[in-house]
Amino acid sequence: MTERATLLIVDDTAENLDVLTGLFKTDYQVKAAKSGKIAIKLAQMVPQPNLILLDIMMPELDGYQVCEILKSQPNTAHIPIIFVTAKISPEDEIKGLSLGAVDYITKPITPAVAMQRVQTQLALYNQKQALYLKVKEQTSEINHSKIEMVKRLGRAAEYKDNETGMHVLRMSHYCHVLALACGMSLEDSDVLREAAPMHDIGKIGIPDAVLLKPGKLDAEEWEVMKTHVDIGVDILGDTSGSKLLKMAAQVAQSHHEKWDGSGYPQGLIGEQIPLVARIGAVADVFDALTSERPYKQPWSVDRTVELLIEEKGRHFEPDLVDLFIGNLEKILEIKNKFRD
Repeated sequence: MTERATLLIVDDTAENLDVLTGLFKTDYQVKAAKSGKIAIKLAQMVPQPNLILLDIMMPELDGYQVCEILKSQPNTAHIPIIFVTAKISPEDEIKGLSLGAVDYITKPITPAVAMQRVQTQLALYNQKQALYLKVKEQTSEINHSKIEMVKRLGRAAEYKDNETGMHVLRMSHYCHVLALACGMSLEDSDVLREAAPMHDIGKIGIPDAVLLKPGKLDAEEWEVMKTHVDIGVDILGDTSGSKLLKMAAQVAQSHHEKWDGSGYPQGLIGEQIPLVARIGAVADVFDALTSERPYKQPWSVDRTVELLIEEKGRHFEPDLVDLFIGNLEKILEIKNKFRD
């Protein structure tokens, strides 16, 4: 039996929520939100809604603002949004569509029209997903060559850092699991898996006397080490024409940032840090700790998980730690598959 799609209905008026919930509850799973802030939280929760019906005229955050926020975040940008509103001038319609909405339903609701438009947009979204998988399959040889080149570029930095090169493979696959778990689309999760191997590419530019020093770095050496972030971004160059390079640059630049703002290079706090970099931070630290290095023995998985939990809200985003631990079985399969 096919699982029913989930609709998120957003309206600050209880009567409107009741009308729409009553219309769709027979054919769909329905979640309801009476404010834009609640809607954003529900859209990010797993499992995510397959489609959002969004009122425009709401206090605090109106529908346009909610749409803009959801479309700006990698883990919610792919969810189709239909505005439900009595405010429907041509200018309003153009504004909503320019923000990323896919359609409008006008109030008062005509049930047959509303049902048809929801069905149409869900079908289009499913077709888009199917098309992506088909294109991915048909271009697998080209993609394989591209991904191999990216992996080798990332491994170059790891070899210079006395690592085996398997680190970048494990870390990138951990990122893929975590990206899917937090709601990123399959396409964007695949791109992150391809981009993550370049997270420390800037280490190529760090002098061996600093990079390979067996003891603790002094303050001056540490400042030199931190420049690998800027070097990596510089190596990746102009990313404007490539989603892969743009995502790689975000991970390279920000995966050493910390949720509480104590990281580097910019001291970003919380959601100021790009989601892909927050994902990369969890994946990178887990693999670094559980791997053997010339200067240390590997930590046990249990000890490493304890540290991830301790660092929730400090080093790492709490929700991502929970999702990582919730997918630990998949993580350990990857760890075993790409052993040093």
